[in-house]
Amino acid sequence: MTSPSRPAIPTTFITALRELEPRPSAMLTLRLVEGRSREACATHYGIPAQAFSVLLLRAAIALALHRDAPAREPVSEDEEAAWARMLADALERQDAKFPAALAPVVETCRELQTLAPQVATGLETAEREARASPQRRREEWLRRLAVAVLLAMTAWLYLSKP
Repeated sequence: MTSPSRPAIPTTFITALRELEPRPSAMLTLRLVEGRSREACATHYGIPAQAFSVLLLRAAIALALHRDAPAREPVSEDEEAAWARMLADALERQDAKFPAALAPVVETCRELQTLAPQVATGLETAEREARASPQRRREEWLRRLAVAVLLAMTAWLYLSKP
């Protein structure tokens, strides 16, 4: 039997992932929700695995902070590189060692991995609802209208040349 607060957890992840910047959100989704390997994610973005680990660390810190976890940024580039390695290791092995300052970030990432199926379903549902919303349809028509106006202006300028 689940506790009444348990269903809210995937919702907080869904909300947080939708409110984060697009690239960090996509990296977290690719690595932790879809469960792709670090190397596959790095290949997807066309960057070295170590660079992906650093970007994933930054995204994970942003996610933890968004969820009000007591996370903090690394104080130096060396600490950031070390934390990125430790986070990558912690996501692969449950017995991996990491400093206490990194614990809120690791716990947030592991929790997201555990809830990945529910979060993936929730993200798909939220995206479907956003696409069907009246606001989204209005924005789409306004974009089309703007393109049509630009094309008309371009044609008018081209044809009105002597």
